[in-house]
Amino acid sequence: MLAARTQRLVASSRTLRKLSTQIEKAGPLGADGRHEIWREGQSSDHDNEPRVKRRDGSYASIEKLRGFLNYQRNPEPYRKPTERVRDWGELNPTEEDSEYHTSVERKVQAARCMDCGTPFCQTHAGCPVNNLIPEWNNLVYNGQWEDAIDRLHKTNNFPEFTGRVCPAPCEGSCVAGLVDAPVTIKNIEYSIVDRAWKEGLITPRIPENRTGMTVAVVGSGPSGLAAADQLNQMGHKVTVYERADRIGGLLMYGIPNMKLEKDTVDRRVNLLREEGIEFVTNANIGHNVDINELRANVDALILCVGSTKPRDLPVPGRELKGIHFAMEFLTANQKKLLMTKEGTLESQWEKENWITAAGKDVIVIGGGDTGTDCIGTSMRHRCKSVTNFELMPQPPMSRAPDNPWPQWPRVFGVDYGHAEAKAVFGKDPRVYSVMTKEFIGDENGHVKALVTQDVEISKEGPKAIEGSEREWPADLVVLSMGFVAPEQYIVEELGLDTDQRKNIHAVYGDYRTNVEGVFAGGDCRRGQSLVVWAINEGRGVADACHQYLQQKRDSVPSSAHVSGAFHNLSSMSPTL
Repeated sequence: MLAARTQRLVASSRTLRKLSTQIEKAGPLGADGRHEIWREGQSSDHDNEPRVKRRDGSYASIEKLRGFLNYQRNPEPYRKPTERVRDWGELNPTEEDSEYHTSVERKVQAARCMDCGTPFCQTHAGCPVNNLIPEWNNLVYNGQWEDAIDRLHKTNNFPEFTGRVCPAPCEGSCVAGLVDAPVTIKNIEYSIVDRAWKEGLITPRIPENRTGMTVAVVGSGPSGLAAADQLNQMGHKVTVYERADRIGGLLMYGIPNMKLEKDTVDRRVNLLREEGIEFVTNANIGHNVDINELRANVDALILCVGSTKPRDLPVPGRELKGIHFAMEFLTANQKKLLMTKEGTLESQWEKENWITAAGKDVIVIGGGDTGTDCIGTSMRHRCKSVTNFELMPQPPMSRAPDNPWPQWPRVFGVDYGHAEAKAVFGKDPRVYSVMTKEFIGDENGHVKALVTQDVEISKEGPKAIEGSEREWPADLVVLSMGFVAPEQYIVEELGLDTDQRKNIHAVYGDYRTNVEGVFAGGDCRRGQSLVVWAINEGRGVADACHQYLQQKRDSVPSSAHVSGAFHNLSSMSPTL
């Protein structure tokens, strides 16, 4: 009986999807890329909202009851590829750009949220931080923007980050996606938080009471910042240590400017600083700051150091010049951009660390978000060509039978870097089912080409096809094959247990390591993942640490507790 009901549901879904596709051939969207509107004949002076074209061709006031049937999914597009490759500005359009959605279009898209009985978008199958998506979609529909940012901040510390860089697993599990296209959740999230910043709705929340307990957070990426934010609001004194010269970790140097403008990161960090969090840069814990002394001076230590050890490609010729890890390439570029903006390039720039793709044949090995970022950065350097190798076959255009809803759809997609390369060079840069066999160098020890073999996927994994070798010109090779583990010097110094992948061992939900008072969260615990998962872990490790601190405070007389935080920081590390 259950199988029969499932078959009927699938058949019904296919019928509705086919019907919606047929209706959209007429198209409710106008030449400007938005739903067409009509104002003639409106009798009410107070009614400033136009009638909107529906899928059936009629015009009527925006309504939510049947919004997912009446209106078409219409995500706000990025700026045009041929325009954005000329600068380092964000991909998302501003109010001056023609692609920017109007308030009417945003309401139309919010109206498509179908008020489903079980919103999978906010469950484990969708949003890792369990965003209250149907609630703030409805608030946007009703024009209650202040309430919308309040609900968004209930579960997400940094929606301006996730609204820009998250691949939106929530949309992959949207119930509307069963029969049609999902709601534009990511766009709506982005519009809520950006409007809130513009209208001054996001202001410092300074805790009224302090517990006298101190916490050191090592790492200022999304997990570290989320943990610090949560613990600070709980009343603890928090200091965040970052080994780089700027706060933000991955957000500052790992994600390029066109995806996440660094003023956006600084804006949030400055807010956290106003709320009472202390930040220390150039603090490489385990090198210029003694980890054991730091631990002895705080009530709890949280490690959010990320997964920063890149996966290498040990094939002949790997030692040649011109072969770099993705983060070397992206970080050097971002540092130059920031120094140029601040006018410190000539005095502080380390020219020998600069990696340029200008005028070069670039090959990016590995896909994913980081691979796309390397493509986009190469395009802005004015590369001669860019090719992207992927080991796996090209994904299908629609969900495979073993990839059902509400799982993340493993389907073919075109990200911003791919679109830019196609717009400039006339073809998609990706080459599937290939693996690198060797690098070829010139007389100066610099890479000039590489040799690949086609692969086929067998039960044992990817298998090279004999006789399929091809040679590709390459002046710059960027290795973007992911990250395998956190760097081990802190782990070894503290004697932390690790799992089989060398990640710090701490149970999800508990986050305690084998060392008393030391916690771990984010990619250094779970392995490389999404920014939104890092925020999830940061919030989780903060809760676990808070519980530990409460127990510790209850067991120690208050008169014996030192309330001053890091009073001897200068003696610990004169170089900071």
